[in-house]
Amino acid sequence: MNEKQIIEKTILFVKETLQGAEGGHDWFHTHRVFSNAKLIAKGEKVDGFVVTLGALLHDIADSKFHQGDETFGPKKATEFLLSQDVDSAIIEHVVQIIKNISFKGGNIKRTFSSKELDVVQDADRLDAIGAIGIARCFNYGGFKNRAIYNPEIQPNLKMTKEEYKKSTAPTINHFYEKLLLLKDKMNTKTGRKIAAKRHQFMEAYLKQFYAEWDGEV
Repeated sequence: MNEKQIIEKTILFVKETLQGAEGGHDWFHTHRVFSNAKLIAKGEKVDGFVVTLGALLHDIADSKFHQGDETFGPKKATEFLLSQDVDSAIIEHVVQIIKNISFKGGNIKRTFSSKELDVVQDADRLDAIGAIGIARCFNYGGFKNRAIYNPEIQPNLKMTKEEYKKSTAPTINHFYEKLLLLKDKMNTKTGRKIAAKRHQFMEAYLKQFYAEWDGEV
């Protein structure tokens, strides 16, 4: 089976696996990350096949929806890629991308580094900011039945990984605990350029949000 056929099979696998998934982590999220990754990869010297598989499989089983089990996604991706006779070195690289892509509170150092991971991580982070990032943020907050905003609950910028995973804070807090931090955590030149524009949009949105909250407009 050639690379094109494997990619086509992977797309079908992801679409089928993510049917009925929460709106911010569904096939359309994966497709946007895939598109972002292709755009970013144009300016980087990377293995396009690894980037493609990493982008398509990065959220195949997000631990948030599997009792916090961070091994489930890598296992699922590995089993699928083995079934497609993908080279073992490529499988290992893709699995490392899946294991190291998440924000996890922003205080966790990656245990693996590669240009391909840089590209896919930036692509994923771009989908967490800007207009779509805001939509995803509130969609997930609603999914978890969280308050939109509570002025009495301040953002916590020093959460451990476990505290971050278990947080039930209002959705607005997530802007400060993750979304507004991503601009300065981008790995690539293209990622940084796109992130700067989306960051500005979020700042404008928050300014409008607080003005409306306080009845000023």
